[in-house]
Amino acid sequence: MTGTFPNISISTERLVLRPLDEDDVPALAEMMNDEQVGAWTDVPQPYSEEQARGWITRYAPSERESGRGLDLAVTEFLTQRLVGIVQLAKTDWHVRSTELSYIIAPWARGEGYASEAALATAQWLFTDQKFERIELRTAADNTASQQVAQKIGCISEGVLRGACIAHVRAEDGTWSDVRTDFIVWSLLPEDLDGAGEQLADADGFTPYSDWN
Repeated sequence: MTGTFPNISISTERLVLRPLDEDDVPALAEMMNDEQVGAWTDVPQPYSEEQARGWITRYAPSERESGRGLDLAVTEFLTQRLVGIVQLAKTDWHVRSTELSYIIAPWARGEGYASEAALATAQWLFTDQKFERIELRTAADNTASQQVAQKIGCISEGVLRGACIAHVRAEDGTWSDVRTDFIVWSLLPEDLDGAGEQLADADGFTPYSDWN
């Protein structure tokens, strides 16, 4: 059983999550060249605008049309500026499960945007798409990503030992691989009870989502 994600726009009080567009190329390339992105993801470093364009025009449409996943631009509602990416991958339509990840631009960190975007995506998946499970994997030392998982109500299920390759940048600019653990988190529909209110208390925004 294979499904396909729709072209979707999800709105919260502060954010709009929408399909990636070629106008996002410069901002996406700039965001992907951040050192934290290089450390915790497998995004090539340095990351060019041509690679960003390939992601937007080829990879993201292919993932959606095949049913494997969905890539959404996270933008500020007021400025329309790109603040991050939410990505769904490894989707199993029979189990109604998918893996969720997120990247936030350096200048936008500390504002609760990752939690707000992830929660809105989860609400849409559980309500509109009738999914039953969302999985997150965070590197053992990536405390910021772990805090997002906790904020939206995820439950830690265990550790995959030595399953993650992180990256360390040397003074000469070269990168080397470092093996570490993955922490596996899950989110089920019942885990969202009260998550929006907790997020509002922690980050100071009113939870609201709409999609079309």
